[in-house]
Amino acid sequence: AGPLAGFLTGLERCETPLLLTVPCDTPLFPLDLLERLHNALLAENSDMAMAGAFEEDGQLRAQPVFCLMRVEVLESLVAFTHQGGRKIDAWTAQLNTVLVPFNTPGDDPRAFFNANTVEQLQSLEQG
Repeated sequence: AGPLAGFLTGLERCETPLLLTVPCDTPLFPLDLLERLHNALLAENSDMAMAGAFEEDGQLRAQPVFCLMRVEVLESLVAFTHQGGRKIDAWTAQLNTVLVPFNTPGDDPRAFFNANTVEQLQSLEQG
């Protein structure tokens, strides 16, 4: 069912006002991810703060599964999925979302790279 099913399950079981999501196949995600997303969420009074990474072409690309969301978004996600919605970008477009760029000095450009094979993991380890 994709990432939205994970979001739904997490939000239904979340015992705090905020839920942080990070995929399990990204070993180099920024260690200050939570802090930066939280600062942006509060500063913009948003429903969700989402990481953004710059591509080789210079375009900022959203990384929607790296996000911090308020548990209050659960109702909108339930409604979205009950209407047949499955695309994460279509759901997050309905929310007050802030995109947080991860392009400061010291940010690893491979931070959001997925390692789905042993070869990809070894490549990341070798730098």
